[in-house]
Formats: sequence, structure tokens, C-alpha cells
Amino acid sequence: MSPHAAVLSREPGLPPLPAVEAMLGFTRRLSETAYTYASEPPPGTPRTNIVLDERQVAIADARSIAGDLSLDVQGFALLARPTAVMDFWDEAQTLALGHPEAAALVREVTGASRVVVFDHTLRRRQAGTEDRTTGAPRQPATRVHVDQTVRSGPQRVRDLMGDQAEALLAGRAAIINVWRPIARPARDWPLAVGDARSIAPGDLIPSELRFEHRTGEIYGLAYNPAQRWFYVSDIAPDEALLIKCWDSGASVARFAPHGAFQDPTTPAGTPPRESIEFRTIAFFD
Repeated sequence: MSPHAAVLSREPGLPPLPAVEAMLGFTRRLSETAYTYASEPPPGTPRTNIVLDERQVAIADARSIAGDLSLDVQGFALLARPTAVMDFWDEAQTLALGHPEAAALVREVTGASRVVVFDHTLRRRQAGTEDRTTGAPRQPATRVHVDQTVRSGPQRVRDLMGDQAEALLAGRAAIINVWRPIARPARDWPLAVGDARSIAPGDLIPSELRFEHRTGEIYGLAYNPAQRWFYVSDIAPDEALLIKCWDSGASVARFAPHGAFQDPTTPAGTPPRESIEFRTIAFFD
């Protein structure tokens, strides 16, 4: 099948969008609890019991409709915003400049009264290396996933906000990732994001992420042909992609699955992708 395709945007009044046909890594349903160890598993225990289900899907380029994307509708949004950080691999710069920038961006887009940046992850693709390989940089996450679940989203607030947590959870809260490429545009292994409106609740598969001192929970995603997939071509370092990972609000997009894919139209010799994602919690009055 040709790597090029054309799919309808499925939005009234919008033209068909250019698209690529590419493989995404879905999760097969299990009769037992899905899990992955983030560190060394106990002796005799596999690092994960997740079975990857790779499917070829059409991934539409949303570059031409980026201005119409909304965190609360599709579950993701693109903004042109430069950064003052000269080197994201410099931890001091990233903490001092990158964290406040991410918080300000989420406040601007969502209207949240308070935004807390609680984590960031740097990635640099390295051929032949799996994610979380000891001694190697984090790799693009090739299994489609959502960073939080209906259970772990509120728990993350409780873990981070201490005595304030229950009062904050009495109002609306949302966990939003701020993703941007660094060093160069993201032509190599770009990020695909699922339109939250096309994701059936039953397609979200809870999966334990087991750390040394705690167990988190994320969603894998079962394949469903009704799902709609998008990417934004050539996202530049002065742009940021915001992705909804959990929202306590019931009337808005709550979960936007995402994962990296090998774009068959990427020119040979394109430098490996480098990127950073900031994880934020937005609180609303």
C-alpha cells in the first residue's frame, strides 16, 4: 500500500487532509492485568506482559487545520510559542525557564487558575535501543498510550499536592502534556495523536507501570477502525503540542492517546528526533 493517502477530516466544512499510511503500536486485550516494570523486574518475572498489536492506519496531517484544534474537543492543540531555553539537556535551564514557560502556556490555552509542572522527560532516538534502556536516553514511545487513567489521574494529584489535594479535586483538574521537538523539526518518528471523540471508552486498556517504590497506571489502546488519527508535519522547536492526558470534567475531551510512528515519507538521512515533554496539572476555579 502506498505510504500516501487522503482521508476526510470528518469535520463539517473542512476539506480532505493529506495523510500517510503508517504502523501504530496498539495493545492486545488480556485476561490478566497488563503491566510493565519501569526498572528491573523481580527475578523470573518478564519486564512486561503486554502484547503489541501493530496496525497500519491512515494518519492525517493536521497542519492546515491546526488553528481549529482544541484541547477540550479533539484533546490536543498546537501553538506557535518560542522558548527561551537554549539547551533542554541542561537541567538547570529546563527547570528555571522551561517549567515556567510550560505552565504559562497551559494557563493561556485553558484559562486554568493554577498550573503545576511536575515532571519532564527528554527523548533522543537511538537506532536499536528500546525505551528505558539503562544508560541510554529515553526513546520515542512507540506503543499508543495515555499517560493517566480515571484512577491514576486523581491519585497523581493526591501524590503531588498533599493536604491541598482533596480541595483541588473538588473542582475541575486536568493533566496536560506540553510536547515540543528540540534541536530540529520533528520529521523523524513524529507523534500521532488520536481524536478523543473517536476513542471508545472500551478501547482504553488499563496497564500498571511498576516503579521501584510505587505503581502507576496508564492506558494502552486496543485497535478500533473507528478511531481517527492525526499528526502535525514538521513541528518545529518554536511550536508546542498540548495533549490531554486526563480531565475530571465529564463534558470535555478527557483522554487523547498518542504514540510515535515511523513516517514512510521521511527523507533518508533525516537526523534522529529529539524532544521534551512537560507534564502539568491544571486546576480550575
